[in-house]
Amino acid sequence: MRVIDPDGNQLGVIPFNTALSKAEDHGLDLVEVSPNAAPPVCKIMDYGRFRYQQDKKQQEARKKQASIQVKEIKVRPKTDTHDLEIKLGHIRKFISKKNKVKVTLMFRGREITMTDRGREVLEHIAENASEFATVEQPPKMEGRTMSMVLGPK
Repeated sequence: MRVIDPDGNQLGVIPFNTALSKAEDHGLDLVEVSPNAAPPVCKIMDYGRFRYQQDKKQQEARKKQASIQVKEIKVRPKTDTHDLEIKLGHIRKFISKKNKVKVTLMFRGREITMTDRGREVLEHIAENASEFATVEQPPKMEGRTMSMVLGPK
């Protein structure tokens, strides 16, 4: 196996027992770095420190990943314009935090006959949010609810 000492210098291709004794002389571990190479590459290092550094790298990678959540805003066909403006403020806040927003319009009882009014409400929201958001899924009817999805620009 090819062995690398703690300073990063190559010791060459040496038998396993010799490499293990060199690692013990340094008071460190013999760690297989590249098992698929021919011959396999091992390094003399502190294994606990090596694992700690690997865990830190994985934590950094997870931290840099963007986690997009879908927030939901509920409205009704009879929601007043002022209330819609308040809801638009919430949508703006969610979008500014890079979240997607699902706007759900619920129909109760006989309101189901007002699907045109519901579509107008959702289009009004989409029109007013167009400066900071894009419509990722246009208004779509699902049972007694109509919904659309807005995403950040």
